Order: sequence, then structure tokens, then C-alpha cells
Amino acid sequence: MPGHYDELRGMARPAADAPARSNAARPPLTPDWAEFFELLGREGFADLDRRTALMRRQLRDNGVTYNVYADAANPQRPWSLDLFPLIVTPDSWRQIEAGVLQRVRVLDSVMADVYGPQRLLAQGLLPPALVQGHPGYLRAMHGVEPLAGTHLHITAYDLAHGADGNWWVVSQRTQAPSGLGYLLENRLAISRLFPQAFDALHVQRLAATYSAMVEGIQRMSPAGADAHIALLTPGPYNETYFEQAYLARYLGLTLVEGSDLTVRDQRLYLKTLKGLEPVHGLIKRLDDQYLDPLELRPDSRLGVPGLLQAIRAGNVLVANAPGSAFLESPALLGFLPALARHLLGEELQLPAVPTWWCGERAAMEAALPDLARCVIKPTYGDSGGPAPFDAVLGNALSRRQLDEWAGRIMRQGDEHTVQTYMPLSQMPTWSSGTGYPPRIAPRSVMLRVFAVSDGPRSWRVLPGGLARMVSAHHSIASMQRGGSSADVWVRTEGEVDRTTLLHRHQSPAAVVRRRRLVTSRAAENLFWLGRYAERSENTLRLARVTLSALNGEDQSLAPLLAWLHDMCKAFALVLPAVPSPAQARRVFERSLIAGLGDTEQVQSVGYNLRATRFAASAVRERLSQEHWNVIVQAEEDLLARCADATRSGDFSALEALRLLETTSTATAAMTGAQTDRMTRDDGWRLLSIGRHVERLGFLSSALARAVSSGALATTGGFEAVLSLFDSTITFHSQYQQGRELPALLDLLVLDRDNPRSLGWVAHTLAGRLAKLAGDAKVQDTPLARDVLQPARWSLEEICAVDADGRHADLLKRLEACVQSAYEISDAIGAIYFTHSRDAKTSVGA
Repeated sequence: MPGHYDELRGMARPAADAPARSNAARPPLTPDWAEFFELLGREGFADLDRRTALMRRQLRDNGVTYNVYADAANPQRPWSLDLFPLIVTPDSWRQIEAGVLQRVRVLDSVMADVYGPQRLLAQGLLPPALVQGHPGYLRAMHGVEPLAGTHLHITAYDLAHGADGNWWVVSQRTQAPSGLGYLLENRLAISRLFPQAFDALHVQRLAATYSAMVEGIQRMSPAGADAHIALLTPGPYNETYFEQAYLARYLGLTLVEGSDLTVRDQRLYLKTLKGLEPVHGLIKRLDDQYLDPLELRPDSRLGVPGLLQAIRAGNVLVANAPGSAFLESPALLGFLPALARHLLGEELQLPAVPTWWCGERAAMEAALPDLARCVIKPTYGDSGGPAPFDAVLGNALSRRQLDEWAGRIMRQGDEHTVQTYMPLSQMPTWSSGTGYPPRIAPRSVMLRVFAVSDGPRSWRVLPGGLARMVSAHHSIASMQRGGSSADVWVRTEGEVDRTTLLHRHQSPAAVVRRRRLVTSRAAENLFWLGRYAERSENTLRLARVTLSALNGEDQSLAPLLAWLHDMCKAFALVLPAVPSPAQARRVFERSLIAGLGDTEQVQSVGYNLRATRFAASAVRERLSQEHWNVIVQAEEDLLARCADATRSGDFSALEALRLLETTSTATAAMTGAQTDRMTRDDGWRLLSIGRHVERLGFLSSALARAVSSGALATTGGFEAVLSLFDSTITFHSQYQQGRELPALLDLLVLDRDNPRSLGWVAHTLAGRLAKLAGDAKVQDTPLARDVLQPARWSLEEICAVDADGRHADLLKRLEACVQSAYEISDAIGAIYFTHSRDAKTSVGA
């Protein structure tokens, strides 16, 4: 085999058995790379390590991640990006652009025929086994004419730069191509690191193509330019969820999951807090088989029941039209030249790597003798099949293994496709921090380019792409297998397009139309984000108060210990079987400390911080990067330090208190981000309501248990309650050294200026509920009256004692507060999350 093409020098590298060149005879750099290196600046290569560190920090700070399914221990990892871009010359890009535009026309025509008259099948230009035998062929879509007659709106092509200097198609993606979001992040990072080179090399910009894609989908949808377009994601556990959220934010689309949508009267709607909003266009990042559980996979929870019927009725445009999976089969590459001649009357300008589908006997017999120099691929790819397998490189197999594969191919020829192995071109990368001196090292690279529709049966090629580099331990470009990426700079000889999406919506009317919708799913996750964030703070403070009391001067006070034991059990900081501190103080303390980092058995600090992160991950597109980073870092730091302390056997009460103090600082930052950095829309109101519901229930319960246990009658218990309410400084500044119960109740129950008092919480909660409902009279509803009770009590009422000297009336009122918190939570779920009509009537009447 000839050697790899060298991007740095613009020529094929010598084959492995060719004589080595001396350094003096080494060919010069291409003009593009020579100019790039000349524009590095005064410090040149000496500054590249610093730029690499800046790039990695930016990716980390921006939270750019990739979910690795194979790594159960750490499924999220930072996105891997190389410092140098892949530079594509104008001549190369002309070949790529013309060839890709031609190929997307062929593929769209093939799909139109397969789901229409099927002449290609009748004339033998396409084998039925590759179409109707493909698991991704959707019989439910036969005869369905897509809106504007366009089936494919976004397609991707993986290209290899051959030793002959030409670009070759290796594979194509049509169902839900990934990369459009990651390549934007790559461009943002690398262009900032090399601004002088980026401008001097006349690199074509990307925004105009993205803008044309969105506007084209809007025009082709039923509502035209006023169409509401959404991006359908499988959810936060999908491998490329980050880029889906990023892309939706960049393009101004609504990011939705299947549960956010519903079909009514053959029309697609988005479930929002304000009711159902029509959706006219859907860019899907979901494989076709999961789109509609009524007509496709019945076990799918990712799709929308009735979606295919809405498509058939012409009420929604889906990009791409469902049913394109068979186009991704590598076997189809071998049939496209003849299809291009038949459909377009043209020869393909961008060749594909020679490919043989072994379902045809002649092709199988031609491929088997050269199996050692080929790649064996599954014909049906990720869509399944009787015996799915990963692609296999023939040159990595032994003679015995080659014979075994040959036998398998002969028995099941239609399931195997053989493709000539093409050595990938190698681009320069900056290698440092790997035990070797910093240097330029070659890495094999594959280029993914995208064609997007900008109108009916009209496409344009994004002037850039996603360069994917092969991992040092694998021979196939795959991010799942440890590969990395690079930005792609397409040089232009003409004018650089300066279009920016920042100026797409400038009219006042457009701004009004773009008011952010809050889906019911996002609302529910925001509500629970607020609850878990508040619960994290509460459990943190309770653990600190408990550990401080167990190691302070009041550790022998029976009422105080009884209250702390009751609280820790009630709020799941220790298991129910753990003895009270009065019985075995050290056992109780060790159990409490051991549970701080437990995420499964007890609902202590670690559990609540993890739940906070899970809720936040479902609405990550609504959170600032700083907010998200604080949430992730708080959980990671606490769990890591708990694990280290447990392993070392040095997890003392003092160490635990230090850790809790550090974590408290992180949760305070989390609270600040939610209070001061989020837009006051209905989503934020639900987050705030979640926080105040949790605070109302926790503080009411804590005070009731303190009154019942008699802890308030002791100095230690009195101070512990103030500390739990985070009101110690406020109390002592107002009442000096007093320890009177009326003063305590006035501050913790009635004071409207204390954000930790029940009265303040109840009043704020009622206001949020009123604003959410859009009705100022909501405070007259039975639910709101219950919520507002603490704000209406008098000091005389709550200080009253009965004939036995007990505060029975206060306890009854506090228990009613706890109950009202539960009722609010249930009612909010019924009204805004499940849209239960009966619940809405009973609460709002």
C-alpha cells in the first residue's frame, strides 16, 4: 500500500519499505502551513504550550463534554481538541463542495424513489435487500411526500484524503448526523488562539450557512417564516447531548425531549406552562426507529406517539424525513455511481472508496482474495441486523482470523460489506506533556463535512467541518474510542462572509416572538433543581450543627441530643437503625460522617448534591456555565474528599466539619447564581418555588421537633436552632444575650425581614405562586391561604401555652405548615407538569 498523505507537506509519505530520506532532503511545507507557522507571533513555537493550556481551560470552563458509553465509572469526559486546525485549500474545497452537493442530490432522489414509485428497485439499480431488507427502512413512510419535496435537510460525509491528493468518501450519515455543535465550539476556541492567522489566511466563516439552514426549514414548514422550530434530543445521557444543547442555543431553537411534545388532531404541540404551543418544524437528533412508539418501536420512551401521522398529514416538517437509515449503509456506496448516471445523467465528482456488498456473489468473490487489505463493515450498521458487529481491519487479523471471516462472509454475505482500506492522511498536531519534549507529531485524520438544505431541494455545504483524529490505540476515527478533533479552516480566494447570527432577529416583533418558552419537563426539572439545591444546603447545615454539638460543651444535654437524633433520622442523614447519640455518641457520629459522601443508602449531603446535578443536567441549556460548573464541582469535590478521607482512615469530626464548611461555600455560590444570574421567567419562578417549598417544610419541621423535644429550653438547644435557621448573628444583634422563647419565635416565625423565617418564606412563596398563575387573586385560593398562615399569625397566638404548659397550638400550626408544603408540591405537579384538569380546577377554584 502507498503511504499516508502528508497534510503538512502536501504529498504522499513514502511507503513503509521505501528508503528513508535524510533531513536535508525533506520536502518543504505547503504554502498554507508555512504561512500559518509564520503568523504564530514573536514567541512562535515556544508559546504553543501556553495556548494549549488556555484551550483546555476554555473547554473545561465551557463544560464541553462527550458522553462515553463504554466507561461506566466516568461517562462524561472533556471534549478532546487539538491545537492546530486542518487547513483545506480553495482547490481542495472546490472538489469537496461540488462532490458533496452532487451526492446529496443523488441521495435525496434515491429516498424519494424508494418511498415513492420504487422504479430503482424494479429496474435492478438497487437490491431490495439493501432497502426493504434494511432494519431502518420504514414501511409506514411509503407514499408520504415530505413538505417542499425535500427528504434530506442535514447530511454528513466522512472523507479521507488519499495518497493521490484526492478526497474520497468513506461513509455518509443521514439519520441524525452529529458534529454541527462541536465544530462551532472548535472554531470558537481555535480562532481565538490564532486570531492573526485566522484573518490572514482568509478562513471562510460558518454563520451564514447555519442561518440559511434554519431559515430554509422555516420557509418549508407549514407556518412559513413564523414557524416554531424545535430540536429533538434523546436527553442528557446521549453521547452528544452537550452539542445538542449548544446548537439549540446558538440557533435560537427550543430544545425538547419526546415527553415535551404531544400530537393532537394530527398536529404537533409543545407542552408548556402556559398550555400547548404548536411546533411546525423538528430537527431530530434521534434515530428514526425511536420517533413514534405507536408505529415504530413500541418500547421507545424517546419519541412522540402519533408523530408519523402528523408528518403524513403535512402538519410538521421533520429534518431529516424519517426513513433515511438505509442510506447510511456502506454497501450503498458501491451503487451510487450508477445511480448518479441514471438519476442525474452525471458522473460522480467525489469518488468513494471502492466498496463491495457481499450479498452479490460476484462482488463477494472479488472482495475475498483481498480481505487482508480491506475493512469489513456491517451492512446494516447501527440499525441492527441478525448479527451486528464492529468494523474490522483486515491487516490487523491473523491468517486464521481472515479465514474465519471469509467463511462467515460466505455464509452470510448480505450482512457484510468490504471496503478497500485507505490510509488516512496525517495532519500536524502539537504534542506536549506526554513524557517527550514538546513537538509536532503526525496524526491520522478523517474529515466530516455537512450539506444542509436552504430551500426546497436546494443545499449548500458548510465551509468547514469536523476533523476527527484516530486514537493512538485504534485505527478507526471514533470519539467513543478515544479519538480527538480539530477545527477545519477552509481558505477562500474570494470575500469572507461576515454574517453573524447575533443580528438575525432585530425587529421588535421578532424579539416578542422569541420569548423563551418553558416546557413542562424543563419546569419540573427546574422545580426539583430548586428543591434539591435547598435540600443540599439544609442537610449541610444540619450535619454541621450536629457535629459541632457532638463535639462541643453541650454534648451531654439530653433534649438537644434527642432533637438532633430525631432530625438526622427524619431527614435521612443516618440510617434508622443507628443508635441515638445519647446511647452511643461515637457510633452515631461515625455513621453521620460516613454517610456524608453516600449517594445510595442515606440521603445525606452527597446524595442531595448528586440529585442537584442530575436535575441541572436536564435543563443545562438554561443555566449559565458558571452555575453549572459550581454544581458539578461541589459534588465532585465532596465525593472525592470523602472517598480520600475514608481510604486514609482519617475522617475525623474536625475534617468533616472543614469539608462541610468548604461545601457550604459552594452551595452559597449555587444559591447566588440562581438568585442573581437567572432570568425571572416562569422557569425561574418554579425553581424559586421549589426552594421555598423545601425551606418551608424543613424549617417548620425543625422548629416543631425542637419545641416537642424541649431543646429550646436549654442554652445549647436554643443556639443550635438559631444556627440551623442561619439566624444566629441576626438574633444576637437584636436581642443581645437574651434566650427568651418569644424573641426566638418572633425572629424565626414572624419577621418579614428575615429570609429564614417562616413568615418571609410563606409570603414569598405565595407571591411566586401568584406570579406563576398570572392572577393576583390566587392568594384567595384555599391553597394560598394555607401557605400564607405563618405570615398572618400573631406573637401572642404562637407563644400561647395550654394548661399542661405545652405549646400545643404552635405545634399544630407548624405541622400544618409542613403539610401545606407537601400540598403545594402535589398541586404544582398536577397543574404544571401532568396538566391534570381536575387538580387545576380544585386548586384554582
